[in-house]
Amino acid sequence: MRLKRARVTNYRSIVDTGWFDVEHAKTIMVGPNEAGKTAVLQALQQINPPPEVPKFDALRDYPRSKYNDITTKVVDPKSVTVTEVEFELDDEDRAAIPESMRKAVYVFGRRLDNSAWHSLRGEVPAAPTYGSVTKDLARLSAYIDPRAETATPGGPAPSAGLSTIIDGWTTTTTIEGERASTLKAWLDKALPLIDERNETEEKRYDSLLAATAIHFDRAAALAALDDRIPIFVLFNNYFRVKPLVQLDHLAQRLETNILDDKQYDYGNVCLLKLLGFTARELSNLGRAAEPPAGNEVALKTYRDQLDQRQYQLNAASVKLTQEIRSVWHPREGRAEADKLHIRADGQYLKVVVEDDLGVEIELHQRSEGFQWLVSFFVVFFAEAAGKHQNAILLLDEPGMSLHGLKQREFRSTITRLSSANQTLYTTHSPFLVGPDELDLVRVVEMTDRKQGTQVHTTVTSGDPAALLPLQEALGYDLAQTLFTQERNLVLEGLTDYWYVEATSALMRAAGGVHLNDKVALIMAASAGKVVYYATILYAQNFKVAALLDSDAAGDQAAQQETLVHMLGNKGILRTKDAYSGAVIKPEIEDLLRDTLVKIANDALSVDVTAAAAAQPARPIVDLLEAAGGGFSKYKLAKAYVRWTRDHSSSDLTAGEQAQFTTLIEKINKALK
Repeated sequence: MRLKRARVTNYRSIVDTGWFDVEHAKTIMVGPNEAGKTAVLQALQQINPPPEVPKFDALRDYPRSKYNDITTKVVDPKSVTVTEVEFELDDEDRAAIPESMRKAVYVFGRRLDNSAWHSLRGEVPAAPTYGSVTKDLARLSAYIDPRAETATPGGPAPSAGLSTIIDGWTTTTTIEGERASTLKAWLDKALPLIDERNETEEKRYDSLLAATAIHFDRAAALAALDDRIPIFVLFNNYFRVKPLVQLDHLAQRLETNILDDKQYDYGNVCLLKLLGFTARELSNLGRAAEPPAGNEVALKTYRDQLDQRQYQLNAASVKLTQEIRSVWHPREGRAEADKLHIRADGQYLKVVVEDDLGVEIELHQRSEGFQWLVSFFVVFFAEAAGKHQNAILLLDEPGMSLHGLKQREFRSTITRLSSANQTLYTTHSPFLVGPDELDLVRVVEMTDRKQGTQVHTTVTSGDPAALLPLQEALGYDLAQTLFTQERNLVLEGLTDYWYVEATSALMRAAGGVHLNDKVALIMAASAGKVVYYATILYAQNFKVAALLDSDAAGDQAAQQETLVHMLGNKGILRTKDAYSGAVIKPEIEDLLRDTLVKIANDALSVDVTAAAAAQPARPIVDLLEAAGGGFSKYKLAKAYVRWTRDHSSSDLTAGEQAQFTTLIEKINKALK
């Protein structure tokens, strides 16, 4: 199952984040210091944390400004939901639950007292009410009473037992829980009293039994899904693996439960968990004396223990080395990347790194960035504990000690991890937000302490500092592309970029016409700014073309003398050049009109299906804006990008495919 949405309330700086969407693979959370990003991750982990992770503590975790409500018993921790999430079921989840519940959305919550609740929402049968079965129960009871008297003269009448069960029920009472169980038990006793040749009463019995079955199907589904909840692994910069561990001292601290050392030792405890030993077991092995010669049984046991220790240390070393090498590529001129070795020597457990010369040095003598990577993979593999395919990663400021270029490499590692393990991470770094990942960003801000931390699914914020990483990421990417790519297409804005890039990717995947890989897409922020970007690129002797909508703003930009002089008529592309519909001044959205109508309805709950059919000459954006509901072009474009991840170009209409084929051919020709 995958996390679909989440909400955190009444936790530290958080009053209510509001519901925010979680991406299928990777979700990026950005925001200024003290906005509450770490608090969001810590609260999410409590949905299903690894063993021994501290639980919610009302004294420490309930918002301090409201804590008096706890002490005065105005608020009961048992009634305060801190974290609530929705899970989307995959094929394996659906196969594990009753068929009637397979279209459900699974909802799970964790309260302040660490108790949990769960429910199923969406397309699931509702629990029937007593009012919906009253007549059938009365008629079945009247039918079997005389038959019961014949079978057991003087015995209790079934109707008397039914009256006891339904005592206090009203027409709105739902048949679930204990009520469903007791009613089913009564029906089980009634079954032998029904003549199987009586089709009317047989159908009545089946109908009543089906009414109770909804509860049992729901209960079975919830029990199965509870067992399948992913484990939430949180990693922050404090969980470092120490390069030299004194095993006896560590064992004593853990055995005496010294609270002050728990965080200090967390990384090394995970290392031991990964190795499959406790600190005491390794410490005892370090003290064990070799048995005297002649005692073959004791000698074999001793050798087996040492070999097992060595083999497990070696296996862990190989696994960690492979992961580190996937990110930490060797510098130019070096034959290979470094190797990691975990060694046990008496009472000491050491983590050493072997360079390409064969020289071994302790981990702490390597860079902070390298130490961070080692620690991350140790904690991940240990806490996931064999559940790597069913773990959700929560990374707090990952890779901050890595060089900017190493962060960009690590970004691809996070992408790789997120293909199997849904990942949420916080960052201030522009290098950990790709220019094509803005739709994955959630902005975290706290502009008012009373309102608390807010999480925005859309890229919006009242605090400019919250958007700084995104601006820096776009600025860095723009600086990299402006003067490196020979062919450049200048677009009016971000949404145009998404439509062109995403649709080209769909067509490329299907083997159709797609953008030349050497063409860089440049976002100008508005039609009026296209000329500025084109001027800069043209001055560098690069090939430049501009794509403009065929609306008023596009017309005005296309008629600027400077732009016409630089690019010529062939270099100024208009959406109407590829459009074949009835709209007189089409925008890029009109090239995908039919598909966007469906996406707006499904993803944004804005239904203009009838209006679009009735007004084919009206631009689709105008229709959507007129429908209200807080529509924005940004939300629509973002929803389209999401849609393309689960669809192919064949899901576009034939007209849309033809229009984008024409557009891309014109772009490639203009920048040939």
